Amino acid sequence: MSVANYIPNKYDVVVDPSRCRMCGRCEENCSYGVFRKEQDRIVTFPSNCVVCHRCISFCPADAITIRERTATYRHHPHWDEESREDIYNQANTGRVILGGMGNARSYPPIFDRLLLDACQITNPSIDPLREPMETRVYLGKKPATVEITGSGRDVELKTSLSPNLKLETPIMVAHMSYGAVSLAAQKSFAMAAQRLGTYMGTGEGGTHPDLLAYKDNIIVQVASGRFGVSPDYLANSAAIEIKAGQGAKPGIGGHLPGEKVDAEVSRTRMIPVGSDAISPAPHHDIYSIEDLAQLVRALKEATDWKKPVFVKIAAVHNAAAIAAGIARADADGVVIDGFKGGTGAAPKVLRDHVGIPIEAAIASVDAKLRNQGIRNEVSIIASGGFRNSADLTKAIALGADAVYIGTAALIALGCRVCGKCYMGMCPWGIATQTPRLVSRLDPIEGAQKVANLITAWTHELQELMGAAGINSIESLRGNRDRLRGYLLDENILEVLDVKTVGA
Repeated sequence: MSVANYIPNKYDVVVDPSRCRMCGRCEENCSYGVFRKEQDRIVTFPSNCVVCHRCISFCPADAITIRERTATYRHHPHWDEESREDIYNQANTGRVILGGMGNARSYPPIFDRLLLDACQITNPSIDPLREPMETRVYLGKKPATVEITGSGRDVELKTSLSPNLKLETPIMVAHMSYGAVSLAAQKSFAMAAQRLGTYMGTGEGGTHPDLLAYKDNIIVQVASGRFGVSPDYLANSAAIEIKAGQGAKPGIGGHLPGEKVDAEVSRTRMIPVGSDAISPAPHHDIYSIEDLAQLVRALKEATDWKKPVFVKIAAVHNAAAIAAGIARADADGVVIDGFKGGTGAAPKVLRDHVGIPIEAAIASVDAKLRNQGIRNEVSIIASGGFRNSADLTKAIALGADAVYIGTAALIALGCRVCGKCYMGMCPWGIATQTPRLVSRLDPIEGAQKVANLITAWTHELQELMGAAGINSIESLRGNRDRLRGYLLDENILEVLDVKTVGA
Protein backbone atom coordinates (compact mmCIF):
# COMPACT_ATOMS: atom_id res chain seq x y z
CA MET A 1 0.00 0.00 0.00
CA SER A 2 1.50 3.33 -1.02
CA VAL A 3 1.67 6.17 1.49
CA ALA A 4 -0.06 9.36 0.44
CA ASN A 5 2.14 12.43 0.15
CA TYR A 6 0.27 15.29 1.77
CA ILE A 7 2.94 17.90 1.02
CA PRO A 8 2.50 19.92 -2.19
CA ASN A 9 5.44 20.66 -4.47
CA LYS A 10 7.42 23.72 -3.42
CA TYR A 11 8.55 24.78 -6.89
CA ASP A 12 7.47 24.85 -10.49
CA VAL A 13 10.25 23.91 -12.92
CA VAL A 14 9.31 25.12 -16.40
CA VAL A 15 11.16 24.47 -19.65
CA ASP A 16 10.23 26.92 -22.42
CA PRO A 17 9.72 24.72 -25.54
CA SER A 18 10.26 27.70 -27.86
CA ARG A 19 13.80 28.09 -26.52
CA CYS A 20 14.79 24.55 -25.58
CA ARG A 21 17.35 22.95 -27.95
CA MET A 22 16.85 19.44 -26.56
CA CYS A 23 20.57 19.30 -25.79
CA GLY A 24 19.97 17.33 -22.58
CA ARG A 25 22.33 19.38 -20.44
CA CYS A 26 19.65 19.89 -17.80
CA GLU A 27 19.24 16.13 -17.37
CA GLU A 28 23.01 15.64 -17.37
CA ASN A 29 23.68 18.33 -14.77
CA CYS A 30 20.81 17.65 -12.35
CA SER A 31 21.80 15.04 -9.77
CA TYR A 32 18.31 15.00 -8.23
CA GLY A 33 16.41 13.65 -11.26
CA VAL A 34 14.29 16.71 -12.00
CA PHE A 35 14.63 16.40 -15.82
CA ARG A 36 14.09 13.56 -18.26
CA LYS A 37 14.45 13.75 -22.01
CA GLU A 38 11.51 12.07 -23.78
CA GLN A 39 11.41 12.13 -27.58
CA ASP A 40 10.69 15.75 -28.52
CA ARG A 41 10.36 17.29 -25.05
CA ILE A 42 11.89 17.62 -21.60
CA VAL A 43 9.70 16.26 -18.82
CA THR A 44 10.20 17.75 -15.34
CA PHE A 45 9.65 16.30 -11.86
CA PRO A 46 9.44 19.42 -9.65
CA SER A 47 9.03 17.47 -6.40
CA ASN A 48 12.73 16.52 -6.67
CA CYS A 49 13.96 20.10 -7.10
CA VAL A 50 16.14 21.64 -4.35
CA VAL A 51 16.76 24.91 -6.27
CA CYS A 52 20.50 24.35 -6.75
CA HIS A 53 20.45 26.42 -10.00
CA ARG A 54 22.76 23.98 -11.78
CA CYS A 55 20.27 23.52 -14.61
CA ILE A 56 19.78 27.26 -15.08
CA SER A 57 23.53 27.91 -15.04
CA PHE A 58 24.27 25.34 -17.74
CA CYS A 59 21.27 25.75 -20.04
CA PRO A 60 22.72 27.28 -23.23
CA ALA A 61 19.33 28.59 -24.34
CA ASP A 62 18.21 30.17 -21.03
CA ALA A 63 15.08 28.05 -21.34
CA ILE A 64 14.58 27.03 -17.69
CA THR A 65 12.63 28.91 -15.03
CA ILE A 66 12.21 27.87 -11.40
CA ARG A 67 9.40 29.55 -9.52
CA GLU A 68 8.30 29.15 -5.94
CA ARG A 69 4.87 27.59 -5.94
CA THR A 70 2.22 29.09 -3.68
CA ALA A 71 0.11 26.31 -2.19
CA THR A 72 -2.15 28.10 0.25
CA TYR A 73 -2.86 26.40 3.54
CA ARG A 74 -5.78 27.49 5.67
CA HIS A 75 -4.36 30.21 7.90
CA HIS A 76 -3.97 29.34 11.54
CA PRO A 77 -2.12 31.57 14.05
CA HIS A 78 -0.50 28.58 15.78
CA TRP A 79 -0.25 25.77 13.21
CA ASP A 80 1.92 27.28 10.51
CA GLU A 81 2.81 25.59 7.21
CA GLU A 82 6.20 24.31 8.38
CA SER A 83 4.77 22.71 11.52
CA ARG A 84 2.09 20.86 9.58
CA GLU A 85 4.50 19.64 6.90
CA ASP A 86 6.96 18.37 9.50
CA ILE A 87 4.13 16.34 11.04
CA TYR A 88 3.13 14.95 7.62
CA ASN A 89 6.75 13.87 7.05
CA GLN A 90 7.15 12.22 10.43
CA ALA A 91 3.76 10.56 10.23
CA ASN A 92 4.94 8.93 7.00
CA THR A 93 8.44 7.97 8.13
CA GLY A 94 8.66 7.86 11.94
CA ARG A 95 12.12 9.40 11.66
CA VAL A 96 14.04 12.41 12.87
CA ILE A 97 13.94 15.17 10.24
CA LEU A 98 17.44 16.05 9.04
CA GLY A 99 18.60 19.39 7.76
CA GLY A 100 21.81 20.80 6.35
CA MET A 101 23.45 24.23 6.50
CA GLY A 102 22.53 26.58 9.38
CA ASN A 103 19.52 27.66 11.40
CA ALA A 104 16.66 28.32 8.99
CA ARG A 105 14.32 30.26 11.27
CA SER A 106 13.92 34.02 11.06
CA TYR A 107 15.70 35.01 14.24
CA PRO A 108 16.93 38.59 13.69
CA PRO A 109 20.74 38.76 13.49
CA ILE A 110 22.09 41.01 16.24
CA PHE A 111 24.88 42.03 13.86
CA ASP A 112 22.27 43.84 11.75
CA ARG A 113 21.38 46.01 14.75
CA LEU A 114 24.95 46.87 15.64
CA LEU A 115 26.42 49.87 13.86
CA LEU A 116 30.11 50.69 13.54
CA ASP A 117 31.03 54.19 14.65
CA ALA A 118 33.23 56.50 12.58
CA CYS A 119 35.70 59.28 13.32
CA GLN A 120 35.68 62.87 12.10
CA ILE A 121 37.86 65.97 12.61
CA THR A 122 38.86 65.79 16.29
CA ASN A 123 39.75 62.11 16.03
CA PRO A 124 40.43 61.76 12.31
CA SER A 125 39.87 58.63 10.31
CA ILE A 126 42.70 56.74 8.60
CA ASP A 127 43.03 56.22 4.85
CA PRO A 128 43.93 52.54 4.31
CA LEU A 129 45.06 53.26 0.75
CA ARG A 130 47.80 55.61 1.98
CA GLU A 131 48.60 54.43 5.50
CA PRO A 132 49.57 50.97 6.78
CA MET A 133 46.79 48.87 8.32
CA GLU A 134 47.87 45.89 10.42
CA THR A 135 45.65 42.83 9.89
CA ARG A 136 48.15 40.29 11.24
CA VAL A 137 46.91 38.24 14.20
CA TYR A 138 48.65 35.79 16.54
CA LEU A 139 46.48 33.06 18.04
CA GLY A 140 47.58 31.43 21.27
CA LYS A 141 48.63 32.20 24.82
CA LYS A 142 50.22 35.59 25.46
CA PRO A 143 52.42 36.33 28.48
CA ALA A 144 51.02 38.73 31.09
CA THR A 145 54.41 40.48 31.19
CA VAL A 146 57.60 40.31 29.15
CA GLU A 147 61.09 40.33 30.61
CA ILE A 148 64.13 41.32 28.59
CA THR A 149 67.81 41.78 29.28
CA GLY A 150 70.21 44.22 27.69
CA SER A 151 69.51 47.64 26.25
CA GLY A 152 69.19 49.47 22.96
CA ARG A 153 69.39 47.06 20.05
CA ASP A 154 71.26 44.47 22.07
CA VAL A 155 68.33 42.90 23.94
CA GLU A 156 67.34 39.34 24.67
CA LEU A 157 63.90 37.99 25.54
CA LYS A 158 63.87 36.14 28.85
CA THR A 159 60.15 35.28 28.86
CA SER A 160 59.28 31.86 27.43
CA LEU A 161 56.61 32.22 24.73
CA SER A 162 53.94 29.65 23.93
CA PRO A 163 53.51 28.54 20.29
CA ASN A 164 51.15 30.84 18.38
CA LEU A 165 49.63 30.73 14.91
CA LYS A 166 50.49 33.73 12.73
CA LEU A 167 47.61 34.87 10.49
CA GLU A 168 48.04 37.56 7.86
CA THR A 169 44.27 38.10 8.00
CA PRO A 170 41.90 37.36 10.89
CA ILE A 171 39.81 35.10 8.62
CA MET A 172 40.20 31.31 8.57
CA VAL A 173 38.20 28.60 6.78
CA ALA A 174 36.09 26.59 9.20
CA HIS A 175 36.32 22.86 9.85
CA MET A 176 34.49 20.84 7.16
CA SER A 177 35.46 17.19 7.12
CA TYR A 178 36.44 15.00 4.22
CA GLY A 179 33.27 13.04 3.68
CA ALA A 180 30.97 15.91 4.53
CA VAL A 181 32.63 17.81 1.67
CA SER A 182 34.64 16.54 -1.26
CA LEU A 183 38.41 16.38 -1.45
CA ALA A 184 38.20 18.98 -4.23
CA ALA A 185 36.51 21.38 -1.79
CA GLN A 186 39.13 20.74 0.89
CA LYS A 187 41.94 21.29 -1.61
CA SER A 188 40.34 24.60 -2.61
CA PHE A 189 40.34 25.73 1.02
CA ALA A 190 43.89 24.51 1.69
CA MET A 191 45.37 26.23 -1.36
CA ALA A 192 43.57 29.48 -0.55
CA ALA A 193 44.76 29.37 3.07
CA GLN A 194 48.35 28.73 2.03
CA ARG A 195 48.26 31.54 -0.51
CA LEU A 196 46.93 34.10 1.98
CA GLY A 197 48.88 33.10 5.07
CA THR A 198 45.90 31.82 7.02
CA TYR A 199 44.48 28.39 7.98
CA MET A 200 41.74 25.88 7.18
CA GLY A 201 40.27 23.12 9.34
CA THR A 202 40.09 19.44 8.43
CA GLY A 203 36.97 18.74 10.47
CA GLU A 204 36.76 15.49 12.37
CA GLY A 205 37.46 13.23 9.41
CA GLY A 206 41.23 12.87 9.30
CA THR A 207 43.57 14.32 6.67
CA HIS A 208 43.67 12.96 3.13
CA PRO A 209 47.27 12.39 1.88
CA ASP A 210 46.71 14.94 -0.90
CA LEU A 211 46.47 17.68 1.74
CA LEU A 212 49.85 16.99 3.34
CA ALA A 213 51.49 19.56 1.06
CA TYR A 214 49.46 22.20 2.92
CA LYS A 215 50.07 20.89 6.46
CA ASP A 216 51.59 24.17 7.65
CA ASN A 217 48.23 25.86 7.01
CA ILE A 218 45.97 23.14 8.39
CA ILE A 219 44.30 22.85 11.80
CA VAL A 220 43.31 19.27 12.58
CA GLN A 221 40.37 18.34 14.76
CA VAL A 222 39.96 15.79 17.53
CA ALA A 223 36.29 15.00 18.13
CA SER A 224 34.50 12.49 20.33
CA GLY A 225 34.63 9.78 17.63
CA ARG A 226 38.39 10.21 17.20
CA PHE A 227 37.95 9.55 13.46
CA GLY A 228 41.29 9.57 11.65
CA VAL A 229 43.26 10.57 14.76
CA SER A 230 46.81 9.20 14.89
CA PRO A 231 50.28 10.53 15.77
CA ASP A 232 50.90 11.32 12.08
CA TYR A 233 47.58 13.16 11.84
CA LEU A 234 48.53 15.38 14.78
CA ALA A 235 52.08 15.91 13.54
CA ASN A 236 51.01 17.00 10.04
CA SER A 237 49.29 20.16 11.20
CA ALA A 238 49.89 23.70 12.40
CA ALA A 239 47.49 23.39 15.35
CA ILE A 240 44.99 21.03 16.96
CA GLU A 241 41.36 21.70 17.83
CA ILE A 242 39.34 19.63 20.29
CA LYS A 243 35.71 19.67 19.19
CA ALA A 244 33.52 19.59 22.31
CA GLY A 245 30.48 21.21 20.71
CA GLN A 246 29.08 22.64 17.48
CA GLY A 247 26.77 25.59 16.95
CA ALA A 248 24.43 23.82 14.54
CA LYS A 249 23.77 21.00 16.99
CA PRO A 250 24.80 21.78 20.58
CA GLY A 251 24.73 18.85 22.95
CA ILE A 252 24.94 16.07 20.36
CA GLY A 253 27.71 14.45 18.33
CA GLY A 254 28.48 14.38 14.63
CA HIS A 255 26.87 12.29 11.89
CA LEU A 256 28.20 11.47 8.43
CA PRO A 257 25.70 9.28 6.54
CA GLY A 258 27.12 5.99 5.26
CA GLU A 259 26.17 6.89 1.68
CA LYS A 260 29.05 9.39 1.71
CA VAL A 261 31.64 6.95 3.11
CA ASP A 262 33.40 5.60 0.01
CA ALA A 263 36.75 3.79 -0.04
CA GLU A 264 38.84 6.98 0.21
CA VAL A 265 36.75 8.44 3.05
CA SER A 266 36.88 5.03 4.74
CA ARG A 267 40.70 5.00 4.69
CA THR A 268 40.95 8.59 5.90
CA ARG A 269 38.44 8.21 8.72
CA MET A 270 39.51 4.64 9.55
CA ILE A 271 35.95 3.26 9.42
CA PRO A 272 34.26 0.61 7.19
CA VAL A 273 33.00 1.60 3.73
CA GLY A 274 29.32 2.53 3.76
CA SER A 275 29.03 2.80 7.54
CA ASP A 276 27.55 5.84 9.27
CA ALA A 277 30.22 7.83 11.12
CA ILE A 278 28.47 8.81 14.33
CA SER A 279 30.40 10.70 16.99
CA PRO A 280 29.12 10.30 20.57
CA ALA A 281 27.48 13.33 22.15
CA PRO A 282 30.18 13.67 24.85
CA HIS A 283 33.86 12.81 24.83
CA HIS A 284 33.81 9.72 27.00
CA ASP A 285 37.06 10.75 28.63
CA ILE A 286 35.95 14.31 29.45
CA TYR A 287 33.52 14.96 32.30
CA SER A 288 35.26 17.92 33.94
CA ILE A 289 37.68 20.74 33.25
CA GLU A 290 40.38 18.56 34.81
CA ASP A 291 39.63 15.81 32.27
CA LEU A 292 39.80 18.38 29.46
CA ALA A 293 43.15 19.61 30.76
CA GLN A 294 44.50 16.05 30.61
CA LEU A 295 43.51 15.72 26.94
CA VAL A 296 44.95 19.15 26.10
CA ARG A 297 48.26 18.22 27.71
CA ALA A 298 48.28 14.77 26.12
CA LEU A 299 47.91 16.34 22.66
CA LYS A 300 50.66 18.84 23.44
CA GLU A 301 52.90 16.04 24.70
CA ALA A 302 52.21 14.03 21.52
CA THR A 303 53.42 17.00 19.44
CA ASP A 304 56.41 17.96 21.65
CA TRP A 305 54.58 21.05 22.98
CA LYS A 306 55.15 22.77 19.62
CA LYS A 307 51.55 23.26 18.49
CA PRO A 308 48.75 25.35 20.00
CA VAL A 309 45.63 23.44 21.08
CA PHE A 310 42.20 25.05 20.79
CA VAL A 311 38.87 23.87 22.22
CA LYS A 312 35.64 24.34 20.26
CA ILE A 313 32.34 24.79 22.09
CA ALA A 314 28.83 25.66 20.98
CA ALA A 315 27.46 29.05 21.97
CA VAL A 316 25.19 28.23 24.93
CA HIS A 317 24.06 30.09 28.05
CA ASN A 318 27.12 29.17 30.15
CA ALA A 319 29.72 29.50 27.40
CA ALA A 320 31.56 32.21 29.37
CA ALA A 321 32.05 29.99 32.41
CA ILE A 322 33.14 27.08 30.19
CA ALA A 323 35.62 29.35 28.37
CA ALA A 324 37.14 30.43 31.69
CA GLY A 325 37.66 26.76 32.54
CA ILE A 326 39.20 26.13 29.12
CA ALA A 327 41.62 29.01 29.69
CA ARG A 328 42.75 27.32 32.91
CA ALA A 329 43.05 23.91 31.23
CA ASP A 330 46.22 24.84 29.33
CA ALA A 331 44.35 25.41 26.06
CA ASP A 332 45.65 28.15 23.77
CA GLY A 333 42.32 29.26 22.32
CA VAL A 334 38.58 28.82 22.63
CA VAL A 335 36.45 28.51 19.50
CA ILE A 336 32.85 29.64 19.99
CA ASP A 337 30.35 28.41 17.39
CA GLY A 338 27.06 30.30 17.22
CA PHE A 339 23.59 28.95 16.49
CA LYS A 340 23.70 30.21 12.90
CA GLY A 341 26.62 27.89 12.16
CA GLY A 342 26.25 25.41 9.32
CA THR A 343 26.56 21.63 9.18
CA GLY A 344 26.30 18.79 6.71
CA ALA A 345 23.58 16.99 8.67
CA ALA A 346 21.76 17.72 11.91
CA PRO A 347 18.34 17.00 13.41
CA LYS A 348 16.30 19.95 12.18
CA VAL A 349 14.80 20.50 15.63
CA LEU A 350 18.26 21.03 17.16
CA ARG A 351 19.58 23.10 14.28
CA ASP A 352 16.67 25.54 14.53
CA HIS A 353 15.94 25.69 18.26
CA VAL A 354 19.10 25.14 20.32
CA GLY A 355 21.98 27.50 21.10
CA ILE A 356 22.41 31.26 21.36
CA PRO A 357 23.61 34.01 18.99
CA ILE A 358 27.34 34.28 18.44
CA GLU A 359 27.27 38.03 19.18
CA ALA A 360 26.13 37.50 22.78
CA ALA A 361 28.52 34.59 23.29
CA ILE A 362 31.60 36.51 22.11
CA ALA A 363 30.83 39.49 24.34
CA SER A 364 30.10 37.41 27.43
CA VAL A 365 33.21 35.22 27.01
CA ASP A 366 35.47 38.22 26.44
CA ALA A 367 34.01 40.01 29.48
CA LYS A 368 34.36 36.94 31.73
CA LEU A 369 38.00 36.38 30.77
CA ARG A 370 38.84 40.06 31.25
CA ASN A 371 37.09 40.23 34.61
CA GLN A 372 39.04 37.20 35.80
CA GLY A 373 42.32 38.62 34.53
CA ILE A 374 43.00 35.71 32.16
CA ARG A 375 42.13 37.19 28.76
CA ASN A 376 45.76 36.79 27.70
CA GLU A 377 45.62 33.04 28.45
CA VAL A 378 43.50 32.18 25.39
CA SER A 379 42.57 33.60 22.03
CA ILE A 380 38.89 33.80 21.08
CA ILE A 381 37.93 32.48 17.65
CA ALA A 382 34.32 33.03 16.59
CA SER A 383 32.32 31.09 14.01
CA GLY A 384 28.74 30.61 12.95
CA GLY A 385 27.06 32.47 10.10
CA PHE A 386 29.41 35.31 9.13
CA ARG A 387 27.91 36.77 5.97
CA ASN A 388 30.17 39.71 5.17
CA SER A 389 33.11 41.83 6.32
CA ALA A 390 30.88 43.99 8.54
CA ASP A 391 29.84 40.92 10.56
CA LEU A 392 33.43 39.89 11.19
CA THR A 393 34.51 43.45 12.03
CA LYS A 394 31.74 43.70 14.64
CA ALA A 395 32.71 40.27 16.02
CA ILE A 396 36.29 41.46 16.56
CA ALA A 397 35.06 44.68 18.19
CA LEU A 398 33.00 42.52 20.57
CA GLY A 399 36.13 40.61 21.59
CA ALA A 400 37.08 37.96 19.01
CA ASP A 401 40.71 37.64 17.86
CA ALA A 402 39.76 35.94 14.58
CA VAL A 403 36.82 34.28 12.83
CA TYR A 404 36.10 31.08 10.95
CA ILE A 405 33.97 31.20 7.80
CA GLY A 406 32.26 28.02 6.62
CA THR A 407 29.06 28.55 4.65
CA ALA A 408 30.48 31.73 3.07
CA ALA A 409 33.47 29.72 1.81
CA LEU A 410 31.10 27.08 0.38
CA ILE A 411 29.06 29.78 -1.36
CA ALA A 412 32.30 31.08 -2.89
CA LEU A 413 32.68 27.62 -4.47
CA GLY A 414 29.16 27.77 -5.93
CA CYS A 415 26.99 26.41 -3.07
CA ARG A 416 23.34 27.51 -3.30
CA VAL A 417 22.54 26.77 0.38
CA CYS A 418 19.88 24.25 -0.63
CA GLY A 419 20.30 22.48 2.72
CA LYS A 420 20.51 18.94 1.29
CA CYS A 421 24.21 18.31 2.01
CA TYR A 422 23.41 15.08 3.88
CA MET A 423 22.05 13.48 0.70
CA GLY A 424 25.51 13.44 -0.94
CA MET A 425 24.12 14.55 -4.32
CA CYS A 426 25.52 18.09 -4.48
CA PRO A 427 25.50 19.01 -8.19
CA TRP A 428 28.29 21.55 -7.67
CA GLY A 429 30.77 18.88 -6.52
CA ILE A 430 31.05 20.28 -2.98
CA ALA A 431 29.07 18.15 -0.48
CA THR A 432 29.34 14.85 -2.36
CA GLN A 433 31.69 11.93 -2.93
CA THR A 434 30.20 10.83 -6.29
CA PRO A 435 33.12 11.00 -8.77
CA ARG A 436 31.17 12.46 -11.69
CA LEU A 437 29.85 15.24 -9.42
CA VAL A 438 33.16 15.88 -7.63
CA SER A 439 34.85 16.32 -11.03
CA ARG A 440 32.74 19.44 -11.59
CA LEU A 441 34.70 21.36 -8.94
CA ASP A 442 38.15 22.45 -10.08
CA PRO A 443 40.28 22.96 -6.93
CA ILE A 444 42.52 25.54 -8.62
CA GLU A 445 39.54 27.64 -9.66
CA GLY A 446 37.88 27.05 -6.30
CA ALA A 447 41.00 28.17 -4.42
CA GLN A 448 41.06 31.39 -6.42
CA LYS A 449 37.43 32.13 -5.57
CA VAL A 450 37.89 31.48 -1.85
CA ALA A 451 41.10 33.54 -1.84
CA ASN A 452 39.29 36.36 -3.66
CA LEU A 453 36.52 36.35 -1.06
CA ILE A 454 38.90 36.48 1.90
CA THR A 455 41.02 39.15 0.18
CA ALA A 456 37.97 41.31 -0.52
CA TRP A 457 36.70 40.98 3.05
CA THR A 458 40.16 41.84 4.39
CA HIS A 459 40.25 45.00 2.26
CA GLU A 460 36.80 45.97 3.51
CA LEU A 461 37.88 45.25 7.09
CA GLN A 462 40.74 47.73 6.58
CA GLU A 463 38.28 50.33 5.25
CA LEU A 464 36.01 49.87 8.27
CA MET A 465 38.97 50.07 10.66
CA GLY A 466 40.19 53.22 8.95
CA ALA A 467 36.78 54.86 9.25
CA ALA A 468 36.85 54.07 12.97
CA GLY A 469 40.30 55.64 13.33
CA ILE A 470 41.94 52.26 14.04
CA ASN A 471 45.05 50.99 12.26
CA SER A 472 45.44 47.48 13.73
CA ILE A 473 43.37 44.44 14.64
CA GLU A 474 44.89 44.62 18.12
CA SER A 475 43.29 48.04 18.62
CA LEU A 476 39.95 46.86 17.23
CA ARG A 477 39.73 43.72 19.36
CA GLY A 478 37.24 44.22 22.19
CA ASN A 479 36.88 47.92 21.36
CA ARG A 480 33.16 48.23 22.07
CA ASP A 481 33.38 52.04 21.98
CA ARG A 482 33.39 51.66 18.20
CA LEU A 483 29.96 49.98 18.29
CA ARG A 484 26.46 51.35 18.85
CA GLY A 485 23.22 49.41 19.24
CA TYR A 486 20.13 50.26 17.18
CA LEU A 487 16.68 48.90 18.11
CA LEU A 488 18.20 46.56 20.70
CA ASP A 489 16.65 46.27 24.15
CA GLU A 490 18.51 47.23 27.32
CA ASN A 491 19.17 43.63 28.34
CA ILE A 492 20.93 42.78 25.07
CA LEU A 493 22.91 46.03 25.18
CA GLU A 494 24.02 45.15 28.71
CA VAL A 495 25.19 41.68 27.66
CA LEU A 496 27.05 43.15 24.67
CA ASP A 497 28.37 46.05 26.79
CA VAL A 498 27.50 48.38 23.93
CA LYS A 499 25.95 51.86 24.13
CA THR A 500 22.82 52.76 22.24
CA VAL A 501 22.88 55.03 19.19
CA GLY A 502 23.21 58.68 20.14
CA ALA A 503 24.99 57.92 23.40
